[in-house]
Amino acid sequence: MTKKQPKKNKTKNIKDNLEKIEQEPLLANILAIFKQSVDESFNYKQISAQLGYTNLEDRQKVAKGLEKLCRLGALIRVGRGKYQLAPQIIEKEAPPSVLIGKLDFKSTGKAYFINPDLNEDIFIAAPNTGQALPGDKVKIRLLPKRKNRKPEGIVIEVLERNRNQFVGVFEKGEYAGYVIPDDPRMPVEFVIPKELINGATEGDKVVVELVEWEKGIRSPVGKIIRVLGQPGENEVEMLSILVNNGFHLDFPEDVLQESLDISKEIKETDIKYRKDFRDVLTFTIDPAEAKDFDDAISFKKLDNDTYEIGIHIADVTHYVKPQSKIDKEAYQRATSVYLVDRTLHMLPERLSADVCSLKPGEDRLAFSVILKMNSKAKVLSSDFYETVINSDYRFNYEEVQQIIEGKRDDVNHDALRTLNDLAQILRADRFRRGAINFHSEEINFILNEQKKPIDIVTKEQKEANQLIEELMLLANKTVAEYIGLILKQKFNRELPFVYRVHDKPSAEKIANFAVFLRKLGYKLNLENEVALAKSMNHLFEQVADRPEENMINQIAIRTMSRAIYTTHNIGHYGLAFKYYTHFTSPIRRYPDIMVHRLLKSYLAKNNKIRYEKISELEEKCKHASEMEEKAQNAEWDSIKYKQAEFMLDKVGKVFTGYITGVSKWGLFVELDGKKCEGLVHMVDMKDDYYYLDENNYMLVGHRTGIKYKLGDRVRVKIKYVDVAKKQIGMTLC
Repeated sequence: MTKKQPKKNKTKNIKDNLEKIEQEPLLANILAIFKQSVDESFNYKQISAQLGYTNLEDRQKVAKGLEKLCRLGALIRVGRGKYQLAPQIIEKEAPPSVLIGKLDFKSTGKAYFINPDLNEDIFIAAPNTGQALPGDKVKIRLLPKRKNRKPEGIVIEVLERNRNQFVGVFEKGEYAGYVIPDDPRMPVEFVIPKELINGATEGDKVVVELVEWEKGIRSPVGKIIRVLGQPGENEVEMLSILVNNGFHLDFPEDVLQESLDISKEIKETDIKYRKDFRDVLTFTIDPAEAKDFDDAISFKKLDNDTYEIGIHIADVTHYVKPQSKIDKEAYQRATSVYLVDRTLHMLPERLSADVCSLKPGEDRLAFSVILKMNSKAKVLSSDFYETVINSDYRFNYEEVQQIIEGKRDDVNHDALRTLNDLAQILRADRFRRGAINFHSEEINFILNEQKKPIDIVTKEQKEANQLIEELMLLANKTVAEYIGLILKQKFNRELPFVYRVHDKPSAEKIANFAVFLRKLGYKLNLENEVALAKSMNHLFEQVADRPEENMINQIAIRTMSRAIYTTHNIGHYGLAFKYYTHFTSPIRRYPDIMVHRLLKSYLAKNNKIRYEKISELEEKCKHASEMEEKAQNAEWDSIKYKQAEFMLDKVGKVFTGYITGVSKWGLFVELDGKKCEGLVHMVDMKDDYYYLDENNYMLVGHRTGIKYKLGDRVRVKIKYVDVAKKQIGMTLC
């Protein structure tokens, strides 16, 4: 009698096979192309073309990859040499009917539902957004799929408001007031009952708080909590940017009072158990305008080939106790926010710029990573101490750069040049191991006394910046390795910790990026992760100083996953680190405060480790990641505002620039040297009827055949500037 064979679990097999595919970048990228066109079939030549593979050897790899995907059940053969996505993969990729995520609104009123687990966003028509507002966490239900249309859904519940304070212009009505939000994505205006107007007058820019929104009523009820002033004034617009991105403008009085109650005096009891570095050469290196000094570097030569390097970080947690008023406010803010003309601090200024700041010539408490290194930048040993330091010098980056280049003499030039040599070795080693060297230029505005921009300059990151960057990266990595690797082995368990992680990019996004680059004449190596990283770095070298450089850099960054805080370590893809955290900036980042507290607990000599609940830590990590993104958006909004303000008196003038984007609306052009981008609207291109060639990223004249493509140099005249909307209109010359 034959035994009955157990049935194979097809779902489990597919899951296992998909995990195998993810481990092979070429297979993952081939599959990504099929996922983007579920109803289409392709042969190996078509897939090779999309990936930018032209030589015979690469195309043979693609052919073998297609065969392997068939064996793994991800593809099926549908004709001679042609393949299509397997039905079981299509079924697996289909999302459930009810989903939770966030809404990204457009100015037209429509929105897109975003969930990181989905391969594509879900379209929400304006009538189907319900009472949701931009950024809200919502529950949606999928609508029946329509042929050749994106997935669509309808909001069935608002789970959590992204924010409840908004900025807009007040208008007075006969029976009530109204606030018209600044944010063009806001689908509604606020009704303000007379008793909640709070002294606002017609035309004032105000902060309104959402009070209630009854079902079936089109507009929510709000109350005015602050009158900012007249639209267009610099102070008013900068404050508006902060509120619109979800930040509180002022510290509560009890928080400020608590900061004043903290003693600046360092007592003997404070330093009794600390390691004393006050007699070791120590200095800070920061921007010239910096007031808060998070970090300092100490340097001691031990022998001809060995150095002791101290990376000293302000000991904020000595002063900011858990659950104190300052701590609770710092957690809510999560980060300092850097606008063009100001900083909104995470901590009250008395702490950030005085008590905690590692000022020169003053005793300061620090939490330090002490490294013993040789001349080849190999770390021979590492230790962590609570310390007391006294910084000898306060350098800015320009001064250190001059010392490195030999253009300026200083008593500390040997120490600085040695540190620079070590930093450059560390940097080169990172890139050898697969780190990605994203190129980005820092935009700086020269402001007059009224904070109006009179010039825009770009700053290049030089060796002085890289010196500090590499030492901070090394300190962060060393702390994370100690917790995630060494202590894990010691205690035979993973300890709760806050990691800074960066997931590898999705195969779909990389495949799209490779296709985009191929049309511009560039190629990515998708064979494995290290090869991809090296080809990305080679790409950045290829496009350096070319018209398309900035555009390709920006798209490359968008192709990557966002770095986030989490308790679940998956490594940092962009830095090529298996363990990484944020330890070095507790004055301006709350996750660093969390890391300091955890590390101190694990270093405690009494072995009484206070284990944080993973769920609570993870919630704090999620909040910090969200606030970091809001801070970046606020910074970018302030840059766009100042760029528009800078161009305000240049209407009618002619500039040269290059095309950074093409769309159905027209051409996006960035002006040479000033990094100001504007739109040449299609309706103003009157010499011909132009249509969008999406496949080749260009506009083509129907009659003349004139082509405008990405990277083309053009001359433009400034047609208009709308500072409130942060928009610059242009016409071609």
